[in-house]
Amino acid sequence: MKHFSLLFILLVILLATSYSDAFTRNNFPKDFLFGAATSAYQWEGAVDEDGRTPSVWDTFSHSYNKGNGDITSDGYHKYKEDVKLMAEMGLESFRFSISWSRLIPNGRGLINPKGLLFYKNLIKELKIHGIKPHVTLYHYDLPQCLEDEYGGWINRKIIEDFTAFADACFREFGEDVKLWTTINEATIFAIGSYDQGISPPGRCSPNKFINCTTGNSSTEPYLAGHNILLAHASASKLYKLKYKVCTYRYIFFALKTRNSTAYMIIVHMMVQSKQRGSIGLSIFAFGLSPYTNSKEDEIATQRAKAFFYGWMLKPLVFGDYPDEMKRTVGSRLPVFSEEESEQVKGSSDFIGIIHYLTLYVTNQPSPSIFPSMSEGFYKDMGVYMISAGNSSFLAWEATPWGLEGILEYIKQSYNNPPIYILENGMPMGRVSTLQDTQRIEFIQAYIGAVLNAIKNGSDTRGYFVWSMIDLYELLTGYTTSFGMYYVNFSDPGRKRTPKLSASWYTGFLNGTIDVSSQDTIQLQRNISGSSSL
Repeated sequence: MKHFSLLFILLVILLATSYSDAFTRNNFPKDFLFGAATSAYQWEGAVDEDGRTPSVWDTFSHSYNKGNGDITSDGYHKYKEDVKLMAEMGLESFRFSISWSRLIPNGRGLINPKGLLFYKNLIKELKIHGIKPHVTLYHYDLPQCLEDEYGGWINRKIIEDFTAFADACFREFGEDVKLWTTINEATIFAIGSYDQGISPPGRCSPNKFINCTTGNSSTEPYLAGHNILLAHASASKLYKLKYKVCTYRYIFFALKTRNSTAYMIIVHMMVQSKQRGSIGLSIFAFGLSPYTNSKEDEIATQRAKAFFYGWMLKPLVFGDYPDEMKRTVGSRLPVFSEEESEQVKGSSDFIGIIHYLTLYVTNQPSPSIFPSMSEGFYKDMGVYMISAGNSSFLAWEATPWGLEGILEYIKQSYNNPPIYILENGMPMGRVSTLQDTQRIEFIQAYIGAVLNAIKNGSDTRGYFVWSMIDLYELLTGYTTSFGMYYVNFSDPGRKRTPKLSASWYTGFLNGTIDVSSQDTIQLQRNISGSSSL
């Protein structure tokens, strides 16, 4: 706080308390988690230090003129400084990912001691400051050696290798980590990486928008999505059977057995199986709303929800893909065996939601936010999508009603699972001022939407701002930033400077700043009024 001028502080207070119907951190459940998020490649840097080997993201970023994560925010060397900033902010949880190629450089086999030590030290530092670690196992950074060996996520071999990687993480970090996300934004990962070619490893069919050297947009996103679900389910099964909790069955046999050796084995299993954490999968979720009140646009919106939400959520909750996808994609959509269906169903203790943008959906030909592809996911979905408000693909206006709608839809359609909002935030130009009032308005509007959803019965349990500090960004490199702390990427020391949003979030978490839910409602009314083509 001392870094801000008095004018800045007064502006924060005025902005946050100028409404009549205010809420505070205390209006949320006591066990609700407020946090911030990052990922290994975007935060750590040190890509060739201490035994780390290249990932597909290294290869991908060096193939395009958008910068790379070679150094980025240098979290590998500055993690203690960053954790101190989190503690001063009052952050309750920090979401980060583990670099597979830093922990297990060859993709499988021996653990890298220096990589292991880094993550143990990071987790220890978080725990010392009372910050709960939320660990993502996979965030776009498959070891390049596995991609070269068998093609990564489009090959079923990934299931065994990912499960072994997850096993190492559970074993080494599980005593201190109680929240695990297996795979980051599974839907957009499969689409962006294997349909559009805009994220690593950058595969797609030849098209006029992206120069992919290999790939098949009509089949690979669905193969990758299928293997994502099976790999998640495999890791989840392993965690629950081996690490999560000792079952009553083990306790019963331990009490009843008369064989001392068997008794000791069972007791040993019970002692090991005490981590008592939760494991889930995350999806990227656009807010989706009909562009008009026509029946055709309503049907188009339901089809879009089946593709964007149901693709992952219906197997996780009910054991199979949506009928709309089966009819449209046909034989290109993989089929679950009965055993696989049972393993995927119920494999997520929670659903992670990554949300930034709300779209209108129409059945009528319209200028769409996504490129018109001749094949692939968006062609199969068969709808046109238009930005709500004044948003574009990389410049977003706050539309909190979109997030509230997602939470309500999941509550009603998928048995109201526990949910964590694992990413939400606003990009701004790197040259913009430290007085990021637009970001504050954006974040507080979405926090208000989450509170409204909770009051309406959604089992939402956490909200994470993307991001704690400025990072290397997947789509824009260093031209935009989401951070609440500015990072000077021209400074070898990567100096951190708090933006106004850091002060606001600190005040909110400490209960000294109120936020207006009435403002969220008004914003919703302003944007979600009737529209026509």
